[in-house]
Amino acid sequence: MKNEWKNMALRNACLKTSQWKPRSEPRGNFYYIDVSAVSNDLFKITSPQVVTGTTAPGRARKIVHARDVLYATIRPTLQRIALVPPEYDDHIASTAFCVVRANRKMAVPEFLYFLLLSDGINKAIADSQHGASYPAVTDKDVLKQEIALPPLLEQKRIAAVLLKIQQAVEMQENIIQSLRDLKKSTMQYLFTHGTRGEKTKMTEIGEIPESWKVITIRSCSQVRSSTVAFRDLEARNTGSKEDVLVHAIKVSDMNLAGNDRDILCSNIEIRLPKVVAQKKAVPPNSVIFPKRGAAIATNKKRVTTQWTLLDPNLIAVVPNDSIVLPYLYYWFLTFDLTMLQDLGPTPQLNKKNVDPLEFPVPSTKKEQEEIACSLDTVDAKLSFHESKKSGLQDLFKTTLDKLMTGEIRTVDLDIDVSEVEL
Repeated sequence: MKNEWKNMALRNACLKTSQWKPRSEPRGNFYYIDVSAVSNDLFKITSPQVVTGTTAPGRARKIVHARDVLYATIRPTLQRIALVPPEYDDHIASTAFCVVRANRKMAVPEFLYFLLLSDGINKAIADSQHGASYPAVTDKDVLKQEIALPPLLEQKRIAAVLLKIQQAVEMQENIIQSLRDLKKSTMQYLFTHGTRGEKTKMTEIGEIPESWKVITIRSCSQVRSSTVAFRDLEARNTGSKEDVLVHAIKVSDMNLAGNDRDILCSNIEIRLPKVVAQKKAVPPNSVIFPKRGAAIATNKKRVTTQWTLLDPNLIAVVPNDSIVLPYLYYWFLTFDLTMLQDLGPTPQLNKKNVDPLEFPVPSTKKEQEEIACSLDTVDAKLSFHESKKSGLQDLFKTTLDKLMTGEIRTVDLDIDVSEVEL
């Protein structure tokens, strides 16, 4: 029953923590957990540094114990929150964390961890942040938050349910990372050895199968940039369903949900007569990537699915019939765009940089298709597991918020937590 829950300030369910004093408490090597070491996707410590007592950063001060909760007080809305695992017991965290240590007579550490991940308490903490360019809260802001604590047994059940879902998310993430590694190694192998098991030869761009040749982008594609100012788009929009749908995209549109490979949507969509689209836009099945600024170094490549207008920060490679589009796209995934950029205050690359770019091509289109098909298979598996992970994350968030508000009880859930250990 919800009326069994006790309302109190978070600090009243916690024990005091301590700080390391380097001058009086010398240490050898230890793990140092800073904010960048905590994943705000998996909510766990992923990459702590090993440092020595004499070389430790000035922020390395907070002693942590197993099952403490770390809550980043710098930019709290990013939710750099983690539960300290046993291997980091008695190591050191940054002063940019509030260390929440449960009084185990009153609170289950994992329950407090999940509580601090819930929307309600995060919004309340974020309301206390100060500083525009460097928003932050204090430990006091975190520990003063009003919480509702159910009985210990219910806390354990809630924590076990959420941990079960979180473990499923991590399992999908491990599969995704393995598939990404597989895709990378498969691309490297296929663009070096092909699919026919033939002998290889050394060329100016490296090792390739004997029957392959090295060609330039210019010889098989057209490189195109923007020809329309985005401020003129509304005036050009006919709005007629008889005209073709045109995506007008910026670099940011590459990051929209669903645009991981193919550009399926954009923030700006207009209708143009087909003859105008053919003249001003790049066609479907073009490879696009950033051409200006820091975005070049992100190495994002996408494929258009509609006639597409590009803002001045994007460039397109439109292949002719001699090249299978997916083959060209996958090859571009192996290429580092920063190798093409001109040096200067603002990095940029243009048609003159892309046109002479050399890449390997199989002697037949069939082998291009075989290579693309192999990589499509890996991509399909990646997409499946990324979708599954996303669904589990949505389930986690919904279940978390409903359990923490008492809207649902653990007994109402069909989840076996008998094997979950806290």
